[in-house]
Amino acid sequence: MGDHKGSAGKSGMNIDIAMVRELAEMLADTGLTEIEVEDGDRMIRVSRGGGVTMAAAPMAAPAQMPPAAPAPTAQAPTPDAAAPVDTAGAIKSPMVGTVYLAPEPGASDFVKVGDTVKEGQTLLIVEAMKVMNPITADKAGTVKAILVENAQPVEFDQPLVTIG
Repeated sequence: MGDHKGSAGKSGMNIDIAMVRELAEMLADTGLTEIEVEDGDRMIRVSRGGGVTMAAAPMAAPAQMPPAAPAPTAQAPTPDAAAPVDTAGAIKSPMVGTVYLAPEPGASDFVKVGDTVKEGQTLLIVEAMKVMNPITADKAGTVKAILVENAQPVEFDQPLVTIG
């Protein structure tokens, strides 16, 4: 097995163990709870609490495998524990996607901490399914914290920016 591929029992499906490990590392690095990749007639889903699921195109009976890498349970709250930020009243993501702090690569960020913003002013963009969705200020005030990094995956209802 020098090519890092294994077999998933009766289905004969080749499993790219290196890919499963890479997906598990992406979960840990991004803080996401689940990631799914489809390639032709196979699908790989890696989930923090649920292990790895593999299935052929007809979703008959997904094969369960033990997690490729232990879920980092002690590290999960690290971002909040390292620097506690008050997220009460934060503007939250209305969708799952990728956040962008600037209108295009190389441009200045829409806002930075300390900026005064007007109600309706664009704070950042969340890209979902190749659609750029501007996230605007719900009130006038001062940007107190930007709780996300540029090009970071975000989940529904995740706090993005606080305005005071």
